[in-house]
Amino acid sequence: MTLVTSGSWLLDSRLLFRSVAGGLVLICYLLPGVVRAQTGGCDTTAAPSLEYERYAAEEWPREGERYKGNRQSVSRVGRRLRLALEGANSVELTDCPYGDTAYTYLYERYDEAGRFYVVRTPAYEDFSYTLVMRKTGKQATVYGTPVWAQDKSRFLTVACSLLPERGTLTVHVPEDGGIRVEGEIALPCGSESCSARWDHASWISVSCTPWAEESKGRKGTEFVLLRGKDGWRRFGR
Repeated sequence: MTLVTSGSWLLDSRLLFRSVAGGLVLICYLLPGVVRAQTGGCDTTAAPSLEYERYAAEEWPREGERYKGNRQSVSRVGRRLRLALEGANSVELTDCPYGDTAYTYLYERYDEAGRFYVVRTPAYEDFSYTLVMRKTGKQATVYGTPVWAQDKSRFLTVACSLLPERGTLTVHVPEDGGIRVEGEIALPCGSESCSARWDHASWISVSCTPWAEESKGRKGTEFVLLRGKDGWRRFGR
């Protein structure tokens, strides 16, 4: 049994990030032999963020501890995080230090099952993970750590937060050097915090609990998801 929970709030000493999980947002492609820097949504005309500078100064040494045994594949030069790909390629993820668009890329781990790097991506009032495929350099943004089915054929993520408003369980399948969304199921995250677990590669159990201020006299939502020929279907209340 594999369990993932979401809906909690992660409060940093200076930046407010939501601890959430969720679906595929962005896919990028690498040309052979090219180092490509990832940027986007960064307002370079805004003033530099002091919160970003303080947060990065705290987190970069911790990040270094996580990749110190894998320096041939992971390295950092200032605001650029470089990840080695198969062959002679590599990809660079570049932080944005400006204003309300500030975000940083922090190496978390290498996922052997999916053959991708997991990169934590905290931003101003948001939180996500960037997955970078080691073979192709394709990237995907998800809103929580991947939770694999027992047979490692697919993984789920849960996006459940009030702000930003997210309420989706997403099933992902590694495919053709990238990640394909196999199914998306709506969750009642406007009023409940939801968790999910794999009971089987074709069976997911979902349990939701009312948020604290709305919990009096209310039962949470419970249902199962079953995978069939026509995709994932919901059963239960």
